[in-house]
Amino acid sequence: MPTVSGSGETKNEHQLNKGVWSDNGAPAAAEFSVIGKRVPLKDAYRKVTGEGVYADDMKFPGMLYSRILHAEKAHAKIKRIDTSRAEALPGVRAVVTGNDAANRFGVLPVSQDELSMAREKVIYNGEPVAAVAADTEEIAAEAIWLIDVEYEPLEEFLKPRDSLKDVSPELQIHDKVEKKHPNTNIHKAVDQEFGDVEGAFKTAEAIVSAEFKFDGISHGFTEPHAIVAHWDADDRLQLYTPQQVPHYTHRALAKVLELPMHRIQVIRTMVGGGFGGKSDPFQHEMIASLLSMKTRRPVKLTMDREETFLTGRGRHPTEGKLAMAFDKEGKLTALDSDIIIDGGAYGSFGVVSAYYNGVLSNGPYWMPAFRYHGKRVYSNRIPSGAMRGHGSVNPRYCTETLIDMAAVKLGLDPCEIRLRNFLPSNTLTPYHKFRITSNGIREGLAEAMRRSEWKKKWGKLPYGHGIGVGCAWYISGSALPIHWNKLPQSTVHIKIDMDGGVTVHSLAAEIGQGSDTMLAQCVAEVIGCNLERVHVKSTTTDTAPIDLGSYSSRVTFMAGNAARKAAENIRAQLAAAASRLTGQPAQYFDFAGEQVICRSKPDVRVTFMEALHEAQADIGALIASGSYQAPPLGTTFKGSNAGLSPSYSFSAFICELKVDPETGFVQPLKIWAAHDCGRALNPLAVEGQIEGSVHMGLGQALTEQLRYRGAQLLNGNFLDYKIPTPYDTPEIEAIIVESADPEGPFGAKECGEGALAPIIPAVGNAIYDAVGVRMFEVPMTPDRVLKAIEAKKRAEAKGE
Repeated sequence: MPTVSGSGETKNEHQLNKGVWSDNGAPAAAEFSVIGKRVPLKDAYRKVTGEGVYADDMKFPGMLYSRILHAEKAHAKIKRIDTSRAEALPGVRAVVTGNDAANRFGVLPVSQDELSMAREKVIYNGEPVAAVAADTEEIAAEAIWLIDVEYEPLEEFLKPRDSLKDVSPELQIHDKVEKKHPNTNIHKAVDQEFGDVEGAFKTAEAIVSAEFKFDGISHGFTEPHAIVAHWDADDRLQLYTPQQVPHYTHRALAKVLELPMHRIQVIRTMVGGGFGGKSDPFQHEMIASLLSMKTRRPVKLTMDREETFLTGRGRHPTEGKLAMAFDKEGKLTALDSDIIIDGGAYGSFGVVSAYYNGVLSNGPYWMPAFRYHGKRVYSNRIPSGAMRGHGSVNPRYCTETLIDMAAVKLGLDPCEIRLRNFLPSNTLTPYHKFRITSNGIREGLAEAMRRSEWKKKWGKLPYGHGIGVGCAWYISGSALPIHWNKLPQSTVHIKIDMDGGVTVHSLAAEIGQGSDTMLAQCVAEVIGCNLERVHVKSTTTDTAPIDLGSYSSRVTFMAGNAARKAAENIRAQLAAAASRLTGQPAQYFDFAGEQVICRSKPDVRVTFMEALHEAQADIGALIASGSYQAPPLGTTFKGSNAGLSPSYSFSAFICELKVDPETGFVQPLKIWAAHDCGRALNPLAVEGQIEGSVHMGLGQALTEQLRYRGAQLLNGNFLDYKIPTPYDTPEIEAIIVESADPEGPFGAKECGEGALAPIIPAVGNAIYDAVGVRMFEVPMTPDRVLKAIEAKKRAEAKGE
């Protein structure tokens, strides 16, 4: 049975699989030494003391500064670009345009639709058109306004449904579009149907349906985009960038610059927030590299806040019409979903997004029948991409709202109807064959209900005061990589030299989520050393083995397993050395507290350093490699790979709030957030991830939206883009549910993204409990809430 902890409560004494980690035949240790402890993150002190070096902090001799000229039209032919005045400005060292790099790139092999700078036409207001490198930022800023561009406007596509219509080739935003709709601006269309959907709706006791709309939002990370490119004396490119996925940037640079990968090194600087917004290869990375190669000098490019907003890749604006069918017992019998997502100007992760918006609705509930029609369209707006909880957040709000509506229609408690429909552990979903291993959602919801006193509050609080629930699930990394090859999805190298320092090499990007600390914990636990002895190097493609980066909540599960495997290799070498020193069999040794201890004779032991030096005799440094590749999963129909994961997290949140019926202002009071992370390798980090997810989800729920006038973004700054402050954030009670996943490292699975999705419907459902109105448009701003309240009053006055 999964265990529950958090917010000061002690962990259930019957914790599953406690201490079980070794696959080398040795009995498991009785207790973990490092795993499960509240460990400060390894980079925490560098951040809070200002010692951390971000890309904008970097300085090189002879460094130049770059600025980008962005398009002022949303859709237009480029008739002429004249850079002569900019080139003549004293202090300008180079100017580049789209003619300097013809090769297209993109994060997905199937959507290579981005150029370093626009060629022939521009496709959104803000697209890079040209760039300069100059002696100072001030000169560079002046120079870009000396570049003359003549445009011929084309029809703009600013609403998702406008992109569904047939158009001439000239008006297609990209040449390559959905094959089933060759004359449109539809990027990807997905049509899936399984089970007897029509039959389920015909025989249903309750049918609920609604149309939903979601504004696009930004990641809102603190650090703006900033990079330094250096074409060095060895004719190699060194790119310093705060990337979530250095490997994808490495590939894209090689393609755009027409260089072999070994002549490029990508160095990840400290990342001041990412949330998916730094996981694409970007145009500014290509631009700075082109300028550095042209000048043979380092080039720094730091964007201002508006430029960072214009670079985009945030959550897709979404429109959806969904319906669900239930039998008289409250069992879900079918889901029918029709969703359009606005991808903006580029493909980004969009093909995956188009699938995820449908297939990730196949949980956390049993789904006997399922139909999904999804379309991702190109438009002349800021590119959309992957954002925390990629592809699951908006449709999760829809389904959780409909489930609440069904509960009301059937006279059931909203928590009870969910409990009747949850997926069990150790099962496959009916059609997509998503493999569910551990699942602690029942325990999580039960604990959130208990702590929130749900039974005493739901439907019983005074007008304007309500409580609501939302549940979710999410992947622990994609089971199939973007680039189909035989390379592992994660690889970790460990080196220990005579000084006893344990160096862990990985390209899994530390972006604030604590992955460096997690890797150090996994290694230290296996070889029994102190955490201070372990040093993680995860910044450069020259020294770190390939890892597919920090996105899709993959790092703990995949890189953690790779680190554990590499550490077990080292452990075996140390055990053999201890055996030679003591004469005891190698398989009898335990590792803890910097000691290698014979299990059958505890007095027989050697120190970590003694075992290390014996192991190094005649060979030098100990070196080991570990890797992870997801097991074969899924089925064979088209698109069946989307959503596959070696494990899934589960969440159940309850929100209590107040609504001012005179203004529509919503004030969350307290959140009870239960998240099944398998095992909390570091409870401090898990709680931080849960709290951060709740904070970000509240922003989307109540305040955050990208606002436009036509094609022009109006609020590309932190004054007008309303991110909740600490003052706005309610008390959050993080409830850690530990289901001990059988395949995760020490039982762990994801906790970085899945905890975002449930807070938004928990807020929406609590608003209904407070004032009796359903919210079908997100964010649920005061004006929208007030409009719904007033519409309800008018309907009641008419007797409707």
